[in-house]
This record gives sequence, structure tokens and C-alpha cells, in this order.
Amino acid sequence: MHKALLGGPEIYKQGAGEEKGELARLQAFVGAIAIGDLVKSTLGPKGMDKILQPATAGGAPGNATVTNDGATILKSVWIDNPAARILVDISKTQDQECGDGTTSVVVLAAELLRNAQVLVEQKMHPQVIIRGFRLGLAAARAKLESLAMDNGKDPVAFREDLLRIARTTLSSKLLKHEKDHFATLAVDAVLRLGGKPNLDYIQVLKKPGGSLKSSFLEEGFILEKKISVGHKKVLENCKVLVANCQMDTDKIKIYGARVKVDSFEAVAEIEKAEKEKMKTKVEKIVKHGCNVFINRQLIYNYPDQLFKENGVMAIEHSDFDGSERLAAVLGADIVSTFENPEMTKLGSCKKIEEIMIGEDKVIKFSGCAQGEACTIVLRGSSMHVLDEAERSLHDALAVLYQTVQETRVVWGGGAMEMAMAKAVQDQLAEVSGKESAAMEAFGKALMQIPMILADNAGCDSQDLVGALRAAHAKGQHSFGLEFNQGSVADMTQLGVMESFRSKMSQLCSAAEAAEMIIRVDDIIRNAPRQREG
Repeated sequence: MHKALLGGPEIYKQGAGEEKGELARLQAFVGAIAIGDLVKSTLGPKGMDKILQPATAGGAPGNATVTNDGATILKSVWIDNPAARILVDISKTQDQECGDGTTSVVVLAAELLRNAQVLVEQKMHPQVIIRGFRLGLAAARAKLESLAMDNGKDPVAFREDLLRIARTTLSSKLLKHEKDHFATLAVDAVLRLGGKPNLDYIQVLKKPGGSLKSSFLEEGFILEKKISVGHKKVLENCKVLVANCQMDTDKIKIYGARVKVDSFEAVAEIEKAEKEKMKTKVEKIVKHGCNVFINRQLIYNYPDQLFKENGVMAIEHSDFDGSERLAAVLGADIVSTFENPEMTKLGSCKKIEEIMIGEDKVIKFSGCAQGEACTIVLRGSSMHVLDEAERSLHDALAVLYQTVQETRVVWGGGAMEMAMAKAVQDQLAEVSGKESAAMEAFGKALMQIPMILADNAGCDSQDLVGALRAAHAKGQHSFGLEFNQGSVADMTQLGVMESFRSKMSQLCSAAEAAEMIIRVDDIIRNAPRQREG
């Protein structure tokens, strides 16, 4: 409007918008802080769940999701604010990199921005705030590295560390009541990998029925299919050919094609030619020397009969993810042509059998070529429970897998955040100028994490955090919050432990995201595209 009054040039297309300076920065801060407030209540072992109701199509309600996983919540929410999207992205990245800490990273970034907003309103320049935050980040990182412990050289102590990390990760999830059982399952599964960089070897299978405690770890691979009728249900010393090809061309395909014939004999000849073609294909497959044939697509009756005559077990319609994982686990290639048997790599396993899980029949592959393979079978009362249990277990498996790569660990329960906040406060005395105010704000944001943990547990947060600060002032850096008694306790006795890599990633990602948003001084919105007609 002011440009029109002053007669200035209009450089944007009609309908485009622009916010400058304080207004732009305020919009960015408000959007990001709102995202932090959205997931804040899900943080910690006493965090609350959220029900995510999808948009309904044609009036029919969609499947609701019940979860307290930060990444799942933020992925499901439609967000228009660009600053809020930055926090959603760092949550997704944290989920992909470490598995755990998806809520913490967003809450910490939001608290950093909340404190930065106060400084901006006091007319402090954003670049000064950023310099102070960087000094605070350097002090916090140095403290975190100094407190990290490494038991990677001692297998017994390292396994105990992994169990503690798994129990800590699961304590804020649906599985917290069975966390000992699931922590053991997750650690056993990850240690079987032997350091191989492939979580695909660990399959998670969901079967409704029973209770969560009935879940178990099955060595080998389980495929959710049945063995074809008439084949042996148990086979030993298996050589497996995994394929993705058509095995249903023994019948004339008439869809989209017209075949003109002058007699039924001609139809019979076409069918005979089709059968001969299929027989030749089966013979080529048998020449590979396999005794098990697994196909991604359907296998019709005639080729199935030919496989039976040749003593080859046929399994059809394995889903695509199942075929990919199965080929990796058995050490096989997925083939679609069968001209060169000598160039085809067959998979191997000691035993294939059909077993019952709950009320369903599945195929179990034991003694696979890649011996690291295993399947965690989840049981539960409903699919909602199983879905949330799978998300919880995924977080535990991912964070354990990262810990096997980077073996350092730190104490949990808000202990590291308080130790880092104290280190930042101690560093303040050496910093002159306005940056010290920004450093102080950085330390206060770190201190908000144990405060929020206590609030979510229904405890007196001021009292608990005051006691925790006093403990850390005495040099008791392993002290954190314990919510069963609502007190400050030594994490070494409680065994509350977290991955160093996850904690470091949370700290750095939150600081970088906050810095990016603080830099904003202009938001430009393009004009919406006009619909034609």
C-alpha cells in the first residue's frame, strides 16, 4: 500500500506478499515455537500420546494413529509456516540418522528460538545472537564429549550399555511396561548383525493376537506366504532361486487383444504352443539346480504341476519388499531370465518349513547364507497397538545400530542437558560484550529440557530442576531426574543411558535450525496460480 501511495515501483506480481524485518522474524519465531509446543507434551518417559485423525475421503473416516513419536506426529501434520517446516525437517533427519531424539531436537530448537525472541525484542542484532549461540554450542559440545564413556572394547560391558540404551529409549514409548523383554530382543537382533551396515536383515512382523509379552525373536527369515498345494511342507539343504518373472502365460491372454481363428482346433494349437513355451521356461529354471523356486509374481497351475514333477518347491507372489530382503538374506540374485544358469547366483539355507504364528501360516527360512538374519514377531491386541509397538521398536533398533557404529554413551534423565547448561554458564565469565547474553539464553534453553520432562511427569519442575542444578554444581554430572519417586537420582544406579551420537546430533541440529530461523529478515510469498476456465 505504501508503495502505491508513494508512487514507487511494484516489482512483485499482483497477489504476491512480502513481510520485512521485525514482522518477518516474528512470523518465523511464532511458527517454529508453535511446533515445539505441539510436541512438547510427548517428551520423556511420562509423555502423553496424540491421536492423529487423517482427512476423510467421501465421508468415510480414515485409520487413526495413536503415537507419541515426534517424527510420526510432525510427518502427519500439514504445515504452512516455512519456519515450522524447518523444524519438521530436522525431526525427520534425526529419525533417519539416529532413530531416537526426534521430539527432543524440535523442543530444544523451539526453546532456543523462544529465548532468541526475547533478545530480538530488546533490540539485539540477530548476528550478535548467532555469535553468542555458537560460543554456547562450542562449550556444550566440549562438555558432552568430556562426559562420554566408551566400553566398545569390552563386549560384556558394551552389551550392558546397549541394554541400558534400549530400556531408556523404550521407556518413553508404548513398550515401557515390557521394556526389559523388548530391550533384550532389540540388542540380540542388532548384535547378530556383527557390525554389518544393513538393518534390512532384521525383519519386524506384526501378528494381532496374544499380548505384547508374547513377542519373540526368531532366528532366520519369515515370509508371510504359504507353500503351494501338494509340495513338501519341510525341506532341508535348500538351494533357492529368487525370481521376478511371469509364470502365468499358460492361458491365452485375451485382454486388449483379438485373436481370430476359423476353428476350435486352432485355439487348441495356440494353447498347446503356450504350454510348450511354459514347459521350456520351467525346464530352464530346473537346469539351475535349485530345489526351491520363489517368484515375485503368480505361478499358475500348469507350471506349478511341472515344478512338482521335477521335485522343486514353488512359492508364489512374495511381496516386493519380501523378495528384496529374502534375496539379501539368502545371498541370492533376483533373476527374470534363465538363459545363463552359470551366471545366476542361487541362495542357500539349511531348512524351509511352514509354521503357524497365531492363526496364520507362514514360511520360515532357517540357517540362511547371511546368518545375521532374524525376525522379530510382534504380538498385540490390535493393529493400533502393533503399529505403535513397531515404531517404538524401530527407534530402539536404529539407536542401537548407531551405537554399535559409534560406541560412546552418555547418561540420560536430563543429566547431560544440565551439565551442558552449567558448562555454558561457566564459560560466560570469559566472554565480553553482548554475546554473553546470547550464551546465557543458550544455557537457559538447555535447562528447559529437564524442566519439560518434570512438567510432563506432573512433578514440581522448579523444585526438581533446582535440586538437579545444585547436584551438578557439586560436580555430580551423572545425576538426573527419576520420575517414579519424583526426585533427583544417580543415573549410574538406575542405568538410564543414551547414545552419544544421538545426543550430539540433537544439540547440533537444534542449534543450526535455530540459527537459520534467526537469520530471517524477509518472507516473500509468490502469487497463487490462477485457475483457468
